[in-house]
Amino acid sequence: MRVIAGEAKGRPLKAVPGSQTRPTTDKVKEAVFSMIGPFFDGGWALDLFAGTGGLGIEAISRGMERAVFVDLERQSIDIIRKNVAAANMEDRAEIYKNDARRAIKLLEKRNLAFRLVFLDPPYRMKDADAIMDELAVKGLVEPDAIVMVEHESGHHYSEQTGAYIQLKRAVYGEIAVSIYRYQPDDQDTGGA
Repeated sequence: MRVIAGEAKGRPLKAVPGSQTRPTTDKVKEAVFSMIGPFFDGGWALDLFAGTGGLGIEAISRGMERAVFVDLERQSIDIIRKNVAAANMEDRAEIYKNDARRAIKLLEKRNLAFRLVFLDPPYRMKDADAIMDELAVKGLVEPDAIVMVEHESGHHYSEQTGAYIQLKRAVYGEIAVSIYRYQPDDQDTGGA
């Protein structure tokens, strides 16, 4: 694993030992960033279920201002810290050991709004759409924010969930990636 593009291009990233965490492969990461936009002009990213932190680190490398990394596993948090340091991004990263839903409640209190959100939960979890809705209800996503959901290819999320519209779904073997745009105005005006 490595950072694919931007300021930290080529920097190697460590994987979490064991089989509990499956890092997004370089091939899938490259495909994801070609779908959501190769480079960014500021804004905050949220890497929920961060694992190695590879997606959030890639986003900062490509121009996001800051990223918040959340994972429940201590081993993942240690690896994220090492990877953020290896990419020389400590001043632009916040790393929290927490449950995703509890982290959302804490982030709400800070009045943050994210332009880019990565949801890569364990494949046994099939509720990324509920998490997306919770982020919206708590005001944690900017209008036009992009949300990437990585999931098992056999599972299908709806083309629209709340104010999120699916832009693309791509399958890479056992992995699927669904990309959504948060469009709250479309929901209020019936899509007009």
